[in-house]
Amino acid sequence: MRSKGSVKKRIFEIIQIGTRVDFWSRAFDYFIVFMILLSISVTFMLTFAELSMYADVMEAIEFFTIVVFIIEYLLRVWTSDLLYPDLNKQQAAIRFIFSFYGLVELLTIVSYFGPLYSNGMIALRIIRVTRILRLFQLNTNSDTYNVVADVLMDKKKQLLSSISMILMLMLAASLCMYGFEHEAQPDVYENAFSGIWWAMSTILTVGYGDIYPITIGGKIMAILIALLGVCVVAIPTGVISAGFVEYDNKIRVETILRSDKDGLVNREVIAALNKNAKRKRMSVNEYLLFLMMQDAQNNVEEKTAAEKVIAEKAPTKKVQTKKRKK
Repeated sequence: MRSKGSVKKRIFEIIQIGTRVDFWSRAFDYFIVFMILLSISVTFMLTFAELSMYADVMEAIEFFTIVVFIIEYLLRVWTSDLLYPDLNKQQAAIRFIFSFYGLVELLTIVSYFGPLYSNGMIALRIIRVTRILRLFQLNTNSDTYNVVADVLMDKKKQLLSSISMILMLMLAASLCMYGFEHEAQPDVYENAFSGIWWAMSTILTVGYGDIYPITIGGKIMAILIALLGVCVVAIPTGVISAGFVEYDNKIRVETILRSDKDGLVNREVIAALNKNAKRKRMSVNEYLLFLMMQDAQNNVEEKTAAEKVIAEKAPTKKVQTKKRKK
C-alpha cells in the first residue's frame, strides 16, 4: 500500500501541469480544460430564450462543473505545501489562496453560490484555460508564459516610455479638443476630462463616433491626433516584436551550445559576443552586422591606403627607368 505522503505527492503531480511522459497528469489537464469550456458554453446557451426548455439540464451540467472545480481547488490547497516546499502547510495554503490562479479559481466558485453570480464573473473561468498553453512549449527550456514575461521585463523601460507618450498625447488631445469644441458643444465637452473618452477612442483607432468634433479647428485637430495616434500606438508593437526577435536569437545561441557535444563552438567567444552586444545595447544579430560592417570598412581603408602607396611609388619608378636608358 502507498503511504499517505506518496499518495499526496502523486495527486500533486497529477493536478499540476502535465508532461508527455505522465499520462494521467496530462489527461487531467485536458479534462479540466474540457470542464471550463463546457461551463462557458452552458453559460452562453443559458442566455438564449430559444433554449429555455433545456434550462434544467444546462443548470445541472453547470452545477457538475462547479463541483469539479471545488474538488480541484481543495486538492490544490491540500497539496500547496508541495508547491511551496520552503513554507509550512498553513503558509503554503495562504500563499496559494492569494496567488493569481488561486484567487481566480476561488472567485469563480464563490460567484456561483453568492450574490456575485453574473456572466461577467463566470467569464473568469476562461482565464483558467490558459493553463493548457503551458503544454505547448516553444523550446525545451521555456514555455509561452516565460517567453512573454522575459520579453516584457527586458523591454519594460521602452514600453513604459511608449505608454507615457500615449498618456501625454491623450491628455493633450483632450485639452485641445475642449478648447475647440466647448463653446460649440457645451453638453458634450463639459470639461477637459470629458474629452479623454474621445481622445482614447481616436488615438487607439477605435472611433466609436458617439463623440466627435463639429468645428473646423476641432476637425483639423482630430485629423492630426488620429495620425499621431497611429504612430504612437505602433511603438509598443514594434518594441515587443523586436523583443521577440532578440529572444529568438538568444534561444538559437543556447540551442547551438547545447547541441555542441564536440566542443566546436568556443563558449567564451559566445559569452563575450553577448556581453559586447549588451554593452552596445544591440541584439546579437545587430552586433554581428556591426562587426561585419566594421570589418568591411577596415578592408576598404586598407585597400585604399595600399592603392595610395602604389600610386605614390609609380612615378619614381618611371623616372629611374628613363635615366638608365640615357
